[in-house]
Amino acid sequence: MPHVVTQSCCNDASCVYACPVNCIHPTPDEPDFGTAEMLYIDPVSCVDCGACVSACPTGAISRDTKLTADQRVFLDINAEFYSSAREYNLMARPVPMARLEPSRGTLRVAIVGSGPAAMYAADELLARPTGEPLRVQVDMYERLSQPYGLVRHGVAPDHADTKRVGRVFDRIRREEGFTLRTNVEVGKDIPHDDLRRRYDAVIYAVGAATDRKLDVPGVDLPGVASATDFVAWYNGHPDHADRDYDLSARRAVVIGNGNVALDVARILLTDPNRLADTTIAPRALAALRHSKIEEVVVAGRRGPLQSAFTTGELSGLLASPDLDVVIEADLSDPVGAADFAATQKLRMLRAAAGRSVGDRKRIVFRYQLSPTRILGAERAEQVEFAHTALTLGDDGSVAAAPADERELVDAGLVLTSIGYHGVPIPGLPFDSGRIPHDAGRVRPGVYVTGWIKRGPTGFIGTNKSCAQETVHTLIADHNAGTLR
Repeated sequence: MPHVVTQSCCNDASCVYACPVNCIHPTPDEPDFGTAEMLYIDPVSCVDCGACVSACPTGAISRDTKLTADQRVFLDINAEFYSSAREYNLMARPVPMARLEPSRGTLRVAIVGSGPAAMYAADELLARPTGEPLRVQVDMYERLSQPYGLVRHGVAPDHADTKRVGRVFDRIRREEGFTLRTNVEVGKDIPHDDLRRRYDAVIYAVGAATDRKLDVPGVDLPGVASATDFVAWYNGHPDHADRDYDLSARRAVVIGNGNVALDVARILLTDPNRLADTTIAPRALAALRHSKIEEVVVAGRRGPLQSAFTTGELSGLLASPDLDVVIEADLSDPVGAADFAATQKLRMLRAAAGRSVGDRKRIVFRYQLSPTRILGAERAEQVEFAHTALTLGDDGSVAAAPADERELVDAGLVLTSIGYHGVPIPGLPFDSGRIPHDAGRVRPGVYVTGWIKRGPTGFIGTNKSCAQETVHTLIADHNAGTLR
């Protein structure tokens, strides 16, 4: 009986190296690893040893006989990934441990930020062969009182399995040579230049700290907010915990259809009694208990094949016991090329479209809608959308151009979820929301990892290979004597 990777896969590839028969792909040394939504187990090659189960930090792997009814869709998804022949090595190539030159003395590194990219970088820096003396000191600086960034304040409270990756970070915090300094804002409490003078190297793992702003009239009306701020509110982020949201209208609109968009839509409609045993903030739970919202419209500019949410996120939404999912789209011949993940999502959307719908609360998927303005006398009351026409480019990309047809959608709450970008750091180059780098090196002594390095792409575990590249570059510079 094979094992199966399910919804909460974080892509950190621990399972890949635990597998004795190399049946989990894509591996970090394969070209599609960086863009894969999740990893997949080959049911033909799997020997059912269970090593991957122990290695997985989020509990995403299960034997096929133990899958719940809602997870059984992943049995087919895992198998179909291997329906086309793949060429791969006998075993996945492990990333070699970066080795410090002993004659260089102790390496002192500051890491700014404490999210997944930061924690994986610390782990990589502190790794050493058994019995070898420690020659690295890592000091991590976090602005807030609690670490782990989006794992703590970005993952939905009902995604308990995904939050389990925090246990890995707890282990890293206990490693010799690691110090966490909370309630310290670099740039305010410690100037950036001072930090760079105190340490041999500084790694910035500060993420993509701001949302892309929706630039339409009415976006500043009360009742309009970013989905990211809403997530921070219900997760108890100290910068947002005291906010209030008016949930008295019947309908909310979420602009954008990535994972965050689906998270906020689901949380808005989930029975608060189910959320009571999660990590949701008490203030948010109390507000949701009095919410009048019965419908959330999730609107995307392009078509179903360009949906930004992942297969796992859609699967979890479709399994929700508290709501119906309505698909208002022509799924017969969607525009665009369908890679493996898009094909799976389209199949799931078609299955959802065929379901009967009752009188429960509902999430409505709409496509080819581009917001043109938000209307309301004193607060948001309607969103005006332009219907879009899709064109297929020579490179396979799909563009959405507003057409003449307009549509008004009533909404008392409008949440925007159209992407993220980084914030400039004084003294460092900045371009298109990221810090330019060469394999993580901004210049000798200054490095980046995570979203500030590669942009807001990938998943929690993607930061592991990203951090490995940066740390290998840093240690090579240290060994070459170029840090100072």
